[in-house]
Amino acid sequence: MDGEMLSRDAEGVDTAPSRPLRLAILSYRSAPNVGGQGVYVDYLSRALAGLGHEVDVISGPPYPDLAAPVRLIRLDSLDLYARPHNGHFALRPRHLMSAIDSYEYFGHLSGRFVEPYTFGERAFRHLRANRQHYDAVIDNQTLADGTLRIQERLGLPLITMIHHPITHDRRLAVAAARGWKHRWLARRWYSFLKMQMRVAPRLRHVTCPSQSARRDIVSEFGVDPARITPIPLGVDSSAFRPLGDVPRTPARLVTTASADTPLKGLPVLVEAFHSLLADFPELELTVIGRLRKGAAKDLIARLGLGHRIRFVHDLTREEMAREFNAATIAVTPSLYEGFGLPAAEAMACGTPVIVSDGGALPEVAGEAGLVVPRGDARALASAIAGLLGDPARHQAVARACLARARTVFDWSAIAPKYDGLIRRAMAPAC
Repeated sequence: MDGEMLSRDAEGVDTAPSRPLRLAILSYRSAPNVGGQGVYVDYLSRALAGLGHEVDVISGPPYPDLAAPVRLIRLDSLDLYARPHNGHFALRPRHLMSAIDSYEYFGHLSGRFVEPYTFGERAFRHLRANRQHYDAVIDNQTLADGTLRIQERLGLPLITMIHHPITHDRRLAVAAARGWKHRWLARRWYSFLKMQMRVAPRLRHVTCPSQSARRDIVSEFGVDPARITPIPLGVDSSAFRPLGDVPRTPARLVTTASADTPLKGLPVLVEAFHSLLADFPELELTVIGRLRKGAAKDLIARLGLGHRIRFVHDLTREEMAREFNAATIAVTPSLYEGFGLPAAEAMACGTPVIVSDGGALPEVAGEAGLVVPRGDARALASAIAGLLGDPARHQAVARACLARARTVFDWSAIAPKYDGLIRRAMAPAC
């Protein structure tokens, strides 16, 4: 590596920055409102640019809003989910002239989620034509045949982020499906997992946000553990921080649910909230996300809670921080998370958090927040009541959460770990 010396931290991750690099970050959909992966792309690109690197985000739609000097390169797709009637009438004769467009349309029409595959093909073609512009590539969980060819045919150093194996999502979706038809549709939608499970073991350099995710990547995807480097996620401390001008509401819960899927455990929180109203009649619940068709919406209607639960969506980062600051407790009831960024963001606002023991959430909360068994509405209600009824304990947990966020989830400490991993991937094989 041109004689450059690297230092390593306790986890064996190279941390010493060296010459600026030209980096590409691949992400098949990157708008922050589509979920945590879009937020991750924004955070990571900012952090790497802050180290002096030249960073391009190569993305399919919906596209992110990126901070200068990060550059966005758009790889247009048919973007069928954003079209009227779910894109079923979007086919045009010109699309039949493109094998990728045709595959995207007919795959979507048959109920499959094909965006990872089609984005991988488009990303490979783009990088094949622009190979000379980049020193290394970071893939945000596309795990596609095309992204594997970037490593094997183009010879570009490739680091793949796997937030968590989507096999967990598939199992929960199939288990929650109503009847054989919906189970078949769920399996059909997740058919892209066959490709991801085939690609993942052949990747030379993988990162993930937690030790829990690392264990699951090994067991679910068959990746050699020696190839996986866990690096925690960080938060935007300029936005997520205690705000002196936002009063803390006496009895308000806040949670984040970008989609009403079984994975997020929103019905568990709704059930716990309902059980607490007898003892805490002023209790409120704010959900950052849309009220969508699903189990949570059905439960809210059945329990008559529509007027007691507020849904807010399309918030800016600053608006989300105000919601966290205004809440008494932030709850993440997910059945599984590869990390759990909203919990970390709430902690950075000085809001005490209660999380389930699903996946990596105990790693995020550490010794600061409270952890309850996943799917256990009674245990969750008990933990919430304990904080609501004990102001001294509430303040102690809030202080511990803020202190942990400031030391563990700071991108100024996390970015050099990515830098070291990238340079290790670039080093000649011994």
